[in-house]
Amino acid sequence: MQERYSLHEAFRAKPVEDTRALYDDWAESYERENLVKGYRIPWMGAAMMARHLPAKAGPVLDAGCGTGLVGEALSVLGYGPITGCDLSPGMMALARSCEAYAEVVLQDMSQRFQWPDAHFAGFTCIGCFGSAHAPADSLREMVRVTRPGGIGVFTLLDANLEARGFGQVIRDLSDTGAWRIVDKSRAFRPYVAGEAEVLTNLFAVEVLGGDA
Repeated sequence: MQERYSLHEAFRAKPVEDTRALYDDWAESYERENLVKGYRIPWMGAAMMARHLPAKAGPVLDAGCGTGLVGEALSVLGYGPITGCDLSPGMMALARSCEAYAEVVLQDMSQRFQWPDAHFAGFTCIGCFGSAHAPADSLREMVRVTRPGGIGVFTLLDANLEARGFGQVIRDLSDTGAWRIVDKSRAFRPYVAGEAEVLTNLFAVEVLGGDA
């Protein structure tokens, strides 16, 4: 099977409009191409959420929801209502079709999020922090829209732990009392049958309500 895009191509830094166009074009074959390579982080992310946040805790934000793999896993585990957001209308259409979300809305994660403070009981952001994707400061917005005591789960490429400002934002949010890290995986392969050189890390944080 000929791939339309690879993870490296999708994560290459480019303007927002180019990233949106890439994912719109990739949407139809995205799941097929990734799953054949053993893409597993949507389910690992949902499992990490289940480890730390009760399913009936309240509404959950799936930031950068893509085609809805994470939201569907959360829905099967009993979470909801789930709000998805993404940059790509093509991806959003597929997320809506899986019927796991109460709503799926357009959101450029480099901009202020559209929800009020402390709106969600938890958030996920799985596979979104590549070179061309959500910036480190979007973590501050995820914290802002999550209530104290809520749980956030996100993945971060091993190569980006100290790149693009992620390390500094993670430390800032800890130092200001905005969150505390409650769980962190070792680096692991997001694909079990492809792209062996790519490693990612899975984080779980508790939002504390300090200054984000």
